[in-house]
Formats: sequence, C-alpha cells, structure tokens
Amino acid sequence: MATLKKPDLSDPDLRAKLAQGMGHNYYGEPAWPNDLLYVFPIVILGTITLCVGLAVLDPAVVGEPANPFATPLEILPEWYLYPVFNILRVVPSKLLGVVLMASVPLGLIIVPFIENVNKFQNPFRRPVATTVFLFGTLLTLYLGIGATMPIDKALTLGLF
Repeated sequence: MATLKKPDLSDPDLRAKLAQGMGHNYYGEPAWPNDLLYVFPIVILGTITLCVGLAVLDPAVVGEPANPFATPLEILPEWYLYPVFNILRVVPSKLLGVVLMASVPLGLIIVPFIENVNKFQNPFRRPVATTVFLFGTLLTLYLGIGATMPIDKALTLGLF
C-alpha cells in the first residue's frame, strides 16, 4: 500500500504557494498519471525528434571503400578503447601492459565500495569518491588523447 503525504491546507504558506502553482513540490505529487502519462511521452518524442533531426541534418559519411589488399599506415581501435590501447603501446613490458589494462575493470569494481563509505549524495560532501572519479576521468582523457599521437609523444602529448 502506497503512503502519500497529505498536504496541510490550513498552512498559509502552502496556500500561498498553491495559489502560485508551486506547492505540489512540497507535499509530493503522484507519478501516475502526471509524469508517466503526460511528461514522459513528451520527453521521449522530443529525444527521438532530436536524434532524427541530427541524423537528417548531418548524415554520417560513409568514406572510401575498403581495400582488402592495402593495410592502413596506422590502425587504431574504437575511440572508447584509446586509453588502454595507449597503455599497451607505451609500457615497455607487454606483461605489465596487460596487467595495467586488467586494472581498469578492477578499479571500476572498487568504485561502488568507495561510494558506499559516505551516505551523502552531494559530490562536495564525498571528497574521496569525487577525487577518485575526477582523477580517473582526467587520466582516461589524457591517455585517450595520447593514443592518437605518435608513440614518442604519446605520454607527453607533445607539450614537454
């Protein structure tokens, strides 16, 4: 059985907010039918419209046909594998490179345990989890950018 917090309509502050059309946020509003029946379909249709519009306005370029007898000069993986590709490419020992690549999913497995240390949802009140997230994001971006550069500039990004 669902519990619904009933509004105290004798409260003058709530009556003033209701007169302005904003009091329902304070005592709760049922998701059915308000959100699920009216708001969500508009959001879904808007998202589909935006995706179709972008596909029509800027279609993907097919490119030149593949030649099975000519190997490209540089073969790169998909963009989401750039960071681990760069780790494997830069580390001198391939065994160490594979171990470092395996540490990526292990690090991701640790994240929920770090998140559960603190009960707050505000990122500023969870300094450990926020620091781990920001460090991982910056390291991933750094390694991903380095994967697109020649191997001698892969770690320095040509900056130093």
